[in-house]
Amino acid sequence: MKYVYVGKEVVSDSLKARAEKKLNKMDRYFNREAEALIRFRQQRGGRNIAEVTVSVDGLILRAEENSNDMYLSIDRAVDKLESQIRRYRTKMGKHLRDPKPEAPEEALEPVYEEANYDVVRVKKFAVKPMDVDDAITQMELLGHNFFVFVNAESGSMNVLYRRNDGAYGLLEPET
Repeated sequence: MKYVYVGKEVVSDSLKARAEKKLNKMDRYFNREAEALIRFRQQRGGRNIAEVTVSVDGLILRAEENSNDMYLSIDRAVDKLESQIRRYRTKMGKHLRDPKPEAPEEALEPVYEEANYDVVRVKKFAVKPMDVDDAITQMELLGHNFFVFVNAESGSMNVLYRRNDGAYGLLEPET
């Protein structure tokens, strides 16, 4: 597994060693090269936040934990990732074992129009074709309320979202 660390004045060799030791236990779940982004942050009041994002072959796992101790935050975040893997093992196993179709060479870039609002964060991500069940799984793994993906059946960009009643909704463009 490849490790990338992000943090201001927080990242020490002992924190790196602890994160790598805990994440190396997850290697048994992946049969391909995975990349882990570990972000360390400190907030006022002594809160230490550890955010771990593992990506392998287009599948993204993410966990964030905070406590008074950074080492405890790392342990809890990795434990949360392992529980996600166990919960979605069958669906994730399909992602990790099956070869993915080649993504188009031109990445779909979002178009931003000028507005009077302040954009505080911009995220760019690779969009890969997947079916609706895989999109639901990915959305649940990320802990988000919506997920943007290319529908493998139609080839169009879709938005999956969680409704207030707990069910899922799917937005498909008309062509």
